[in-house]
Amino acid sequence: MNFSRWKIGVACVLIFLVCPNSNAQTRSLQTQNLFENLRKLAKTNVLFGHQDDLAYGVHWKKERHRSDIKDVCGDYPALFGWEIGHIGQSEFSLDTVWFKDMRKWIQEAYHLGGVNTISWHLNNPCTGGSSWDNTDCIHDMLPGGTYHQIYLDQLKAVGDFIGSLHTGFLSGQRIPVIFRPFHEHSGGWFWWGKGHTSAEDYKTLYRFTVDYLRKDRGLDNVLICYSPDVVADTTAYLEFYPGDDYVDIMGLDDYRDVGQRDRAAELTRRLHFLVELAESHGKIPVLSETGFNEIPDSNWWTEVLWSAIASDPVASRIAYLMVWRNARTNHHFGPFKGHPSANDFIKFVQEPQVLTVSELPDLYH
Repeated sequence: MNFSRWKIGVACVLIFLVCPNSNAQTRSLQTQNLFENLRKLAKTNVLFGHQDDLAYGVHWKKERHRSDIKDVCGDYPALFGWEIGHIGQSEFSLDTVWFKDMRKWIQEAYHLGGVNTISWHLNNPCTGGSSWDNTDCIHDMLPGGTYHQIYLDQLKAVGDFIGSLHTGFLSGQRIPVIFRPFHEHSGGWFWWGKGHTSAEDYKTLYRFTVDYLRKDRGLDNVLICYSPDVVADTTAYLEFYPGDDYVDIMGLDDYRDVGQRDRAAELTRRLHFLVELAESHGKIPVLSETGFNEIPDSNWWTEVLWSAIASDPVASRIAYLMVWRNARTNHHFGPFKGHPSANDFIKFVQEPQVLTVSELPDLYH
């Protein structure tokens, strides 16, 4: 046996055991603490999250300290979702939230002790169309491609925004955020989705994006979430996976299995294999998006969503779940005051395992 190689091998094993996620070296202390604390919490608790929670609700917009979730249960969600589509091209997002306000609300969520996660429905760089313009583009926006500079300009705006998120008004440490690019790629509705690009081109774009943010821009406040839409099994889940060096959180977006009671068992099954897969890779498993538009089932929170998660001791080891936004009366995924599911939602968040923001331990220190 070559003794030098044996020593290197032992050292690599020890490094893996002490610090199993090699991405730790790219993180600030607070970002690393957030990662480790979420991973620990996932064993016993689930953070409840809501998209655009502080920005607007079904019957209001931009009211200070307002939240539909807080109106119903007396507390804010533990996880706050934000959307930065149109960044660098407009002063406000795809969902008409001004970026200057979003920055303020991200600070507010952080100071509440909550977690911020960011999605990016970026326009098609090859056509200028929306995320739903399915013209094939990814191959031509990679380095050397015709539209690479257009993509780089959009990505620079993302880096500028994430880099501007500080704990203080003008300075302070950068606020840790979870960034979830190119989500739901296993479906065909976005231009980066399956059927519009190859797995290899998708992986190349994903790696380029993460390398740009972490290495070129030096952003140490970013955790990366990989989140396909519903997939059949682990093989399908990993088809577009860019590799462990480029992912911190393994998510799943699942609206399909929660709209009908007889499909809830499929959510349980998918979360079961997601948790096992994430834990085997040293990642954090999450239900990154879910919800039932308008929530017409008054007992949906406890009898469908929570039942599907809590009924399986493996599936319940997700760190968080997030429902989509409350935009208007015919497009909302959280309850609001007077909603038929409000009482059931209160029962849901009162489950000992489910956490709202005031119940969180310090995740950053």
